[in-house]
Amino acid sequence: MRRTVLSLAASAMTLALAGCGVLNATSDGADASPTKGDDLTVGLLLPEKVNTRYDKFDHPIIKAKVAELTNNKGKVEYANAEQDADKQASQLQKMIDDKVDVILLDAVDSHAIADMVKKAKDAGIPVIAYDRLAEGPIDGYVSFDNELVGEVQARTLLDGMGPGTGLSSRIVMMNGSPTDPNAKQFKQGAESELSGKVTIAKSYDTKDWDPKNAQANMAEAIAEIGASKIKGVYSANDAMAGGIIKALEAAGVTELPPITGQDAELAAVQRIISGEQYMSVYKSYPAEAEAAAEMAVAKVQGHDIQFDALASDKVDSPTAKDIPAQLVTVVALTKTNIKDTVLADGIYKVSEICTDEYKAECAALKLK
Repeated sequence: MRRTVLSLAASAMTLALAGCGVLNATSDGADASPTKGDDLTVGLLLPEKVNTRYDKFDHPIIKAKVAELTNNKGKVEYANAEQDADKQASQLQKMIDDKVDVILLDAVDSHAIADMVKKAKDAGIPVIAYDRLAEGPIDGYVSFDNELVGEVQARTLLDGMGPGTGLSSRIVMMNGSPTDPNAKQFKQGAESELSGKVTIAKSYDTKDWDPKNAQANMAEAIAEIGASKIKGVYSANDAMAGGIIKALEAAGVTELPPITGQDAELAAVQRIISGEQYMSVYKSYPAEAEAAAEMAVAKVQGHDIQFDALASDKVDSPTAKDIPAQLVTVVALTKTNIKDTVLADGIYKVSEICTDEYKAECAALKLK
């Protein structure tokens, strides 16, 4: 994916356009009515349930935002593929048959879904790639800056490994699923920061992002390298970090090396507090989900200028160039900024994080 400068002013520009009364205009400046009113249907296809974010955040936030943008007349038709690419293809076909107005697609397999994206396009249904960049004739893309995610993970891992870290320091890389284009971008970003600074002793592409697969891979790495010689672990997400920790503990490791993650899952936040996991990447799901809903509604209603303002970045996929995109920035989540991230944004309450098991650690961090 070719990245451009982030469009941090998109939301402000949208408000300005609304104030000028031009949201119904087309890109050529002519007066035009929306192609669809508020009575619209957004199809939402999400990839899996292992990561708790999709059902807990993405779906309800998108549903609420669509309702807000359409005076409670718009609706969301939702399906989760549970990590099954064939199932997702069938779900997309059903949405085509149901004649939804626009589809937000978070692909299980970005390459395999390309033909179905074309079928939707041929049926006159725009498809906006959500979170993962699908192949085919995509009309737009909303995600986080995925190479930046990997860079942030790697830089924070190096910080956690401390002074004296160098090429003699061995790390294990636990990358995401090879069918997920985001995983490739996370890996590229991380490797760009780690190269020449540490030795990547083992690197795995983890099937289906499955924590059990990550645990098995880590057990293999420990057997080959030796637990005491592993000075850090790059884990592409939090769920896999949990599996990695299990493998290390099963090998008798009591002082865990720094371990990265992503998604700021509740269990990961608690592991960060307790010191089992060093960091996660906090991605503002409300920002991403609301941007996706705004782009979907603008696309269906013919608000071209609003859509262009929301999607002023450009990305390339293997099958398309210059796809309009909005790339949302990310933050390294460590013990030091829990208050300013997941708590400040209302992702979790202190009571959810600071259960009895973590009360002492929470008190030390003054979380109350």
